[in-house]
Amino acid sequence: MTDRKKLKIKIFDKEYSLLVENEDIAKELAIYVDKVMEETKEELPDQPAQTIAIIACLNIAYDLFLEKNKNREFLIQATDKVKKIKLLLNEPGVSQPS
Repeated sequence: MTDRKKLKIKIFDKEYSLLVENEDIAKELAIYVDKVMEETKEELPDQPAQTIAIIACLNIAYDLFLEKNKNREFLIQATDKVKKIKLLLNEPGVSQPS
């Protein structure tokens, strides 16, 4: 089992203690979440912290959704190209490497 380390991070002016496997990734994630929360607060300055947190979460989830769809589309295209290459290699008259 991987050793977990205790890490203190600060997001939206509040400190949290986490148990993490990778401190660098956890710090990077905390910086990203804090940035999205601060950007959301700039856009919605009169909203309470909970609303800002929910909107920030939705923005992060939207970005993740877009990336997942890009990855899914890439995999579909790559699989399609591999199938086409296999079909071409199986055509009569195409020499196969020995």
